[in-house]
Amino acid sequence: MFRNAFEPWHLILIVAVLVLVFGSKKLPDMARGLGRSMRILKSEAKALKDDRPAAEPQPEAAR
Repeated sequence: MFRNAFEPWHLILIVAVLVLVFGSKKLPDMARGLGRSMRILKSEAKALKDDRPAAEPQPEAAR
């Protein structure tokens, strides 16, 4: 059903509609904001991943 959901002409149409709706001056600012939020999300996810093993007790070494 959704196997060929996004063909190249779909993406071109989406970009054209975005340019018409938001204008060419606001698109770089929107992309910059999206990039910043993605970097923040990535760093927060990495921090959560790094914190999780430290919160668990370390097993004692077997003798």
